[in-house]
Amino acid sequence: MAAGPLFVVGFTAIGASRPGYDWRRHAVSSLAAGRAGWVQRANFVLTGALYCIATRGLARSPKQGATARVVPALILGVGVGLVGSGLFVTDPVAGFPPEGPDHNGSDGSPSAPTRGGMLHNLCAIPIFAGIPIAAMTCATSAARRRESRWASYSAGSALGMTLAFARFGAAFGGAPRLAGRGGLWQRISIAVGFGWLSALSFRTLSLLCKSRRT
Repeated sequence: MAAGPLFVVGFTAIGASRPGYDWRRHAVSSLAAGRAGWVQRANFVLTGALYCIATRGLARSPKQGATARVVPALILGVGVGLVGSGLFVTDPVAGFPPEGPDHNGSDGSPSAPTRGGMLHNLCAIPIFAGIPIAAMTCATSAARRRESRWASYSAGSALGMTLAFARFGAAFGGAPRLAGRGGLWQRISIAVGFGWLSALSFRTLSLLCKSRRT
C-alpha cells in the first residue's frame, strides 16, 4: 500500500533538490542520471522491491481481490521493471541533466541511444502496460460479480493511466501542443496507476483479514 506514495514523495523531493530540474518538463527517470542520480535509482529499486514482495500477499487474495494468478504476475512485472529502471539509467532527455548530452534532439544534434538507455526504456513496458492490464482484468472480474464501484474505479484507472502515458509519450516525441508538459503527464500517469495499486493492496488486505475472521 505504501510503495506508490513513497515513490511519488521520493521523486518529488529529489526533483525539488536538483538544480535545473523542471517537474513539468522533465521525466521522473531523468532524476536517476547525473552525479546525484543515485538517490532516484535507489527510489526505483526500493519501490520495485516492495511491489515484488506485495505479490506474495496478492497471490493469496480471495477471489474478490487480485483475480487468480494473472494480476499478481503483472504486479511482479511492475516490480521487476522498477528495479530494472533503477539499475539501467535513462539517457539525458530535454536538456536534463545538464552535464550530459541530450538524446531528444533539443540541441539539434541528437546522439545515439546508449545500451543502458534502451534497457531502461524496455523496463518501463511492464510498468506502463502491466498496470492498466491488471486494472482492466480486475474491472472485468468485478463487473461479473456486480461490484460496480470497484469495476468502475479499476476501469477508469486503466483508461486514465493509458491516456496520460500516451500524452507523455507524445510530449517527448515532439508534439507542439504538449511541448514542455511531458513530465506533468508522466506524473499524472504514475499517480493514477500507482494509486490504483495502493487501492488494490488495501482491498486485498481487507479481504484477507475478513476471511481470517470468518
